[in-house]
Amino acid sequence: MTRTLVSRTLVWLIALALLVLAFQVIVPMRVSAQTHAVAREGRLAFGGMERTYRLYRPAALARDAMAPVVLVLHGGYGNGTGAERAYHWDEAADAHGFVVLYPDGFLRAWNAGACCGQPVKRNIDDVAFLTALVEQTMRDERIDPHRVYVTGISNGAMMAYRLACESPFAFAAIGPVAGTFSKTCEHPKPISVLAIHGSDDKNVPLAGGSGSGVDRSPRPSLADVLAQWRNVDRCSAPRVREAPPVRYEIADCPSGRTVESIVIAGAGHQWPGSEKPPPAAVRLLGLEQPSRALDATATLWEFFAAHRT
Repeated sequence: MTRTLVSRTLVWLIALALLVLAFQVIVPMRVSAQTHAVAREGRLAFGGMERTYRLYRPAALARDAMAPVVLVLHGGYGNGTGAERAYHWDEAADAHGFVVLYPDGFLRAWNAGACCGQPVKRNIDDVAFLTALVEQTMRDERIDPHRVYVTGISNGAMMAYRLACESPFAFAAIGPVAGTFSKTCEHPKPISVLAIHGSDDKNVPLAGGSGSGVDRSPRPSLADVLAQWRNVDRCSAPRVREAPPVRYEIADCPSGRTVESIVIAGAGHQWPGSEKPPPAAVRLLGLEQPSRALDATATLWEFFAAHRT
């Protein structure tokens, strides 16, 4: 390893430590004022390792009720706790009655094929891990098998695409945010997709190519990725609706499925409507402020609730 590479790695590790500390101090964990529910921590032995996750079930959700579940995948350098703090899925679960899973990637990343980090280098089988976690949760939490959904940001969005491609489990819908997918999808299953992206995303460029983030492997354009899913789902040509700064594309498909995109003009690599990143994270990691053009979590849940297998 060269001296330059070592120095760069140390800078990123220090930045990551400061980011985690700052985010935990500035963005306190939310607790529902109505239900006082809190997420519980869990562990799953898988692949010779102990994998960790958080699970949120609203206190008002009856234990004998069949419930949907949303799997929320953090981005690179993140974790499940950070995703829970930032994206407000617990509040959505309280309002609409579903379970949320926040798994932790191996060394804060996911093996989404071409990206990212140690999970790719060590060939960590995150498809199998996440599938096993969903199946365990279905048994333990009385999850409706027809209403299982996946969302994620950046590396987590890429992982959502890979799950849809490769998991033996049939998810009802995925909602990738600020991510595309560059691995070949050899045996895709029909699924509904809603992709949310910023037009000025420099980490995962809307038009494809190499981004400016830590992982600079080339990526396909969002248009190419969604064209593949429209082909899988046998969809009609997409119709467009403009509501500046938001552009919607919706393609209707058989069996009630849809393949949709929401592109926000001027938005960067972020989760719209989320908590603002701490100033230290903005300075050190170049994180961008979340767009207020829409609430991605509310938008995704509305989409998920309209789809089932």
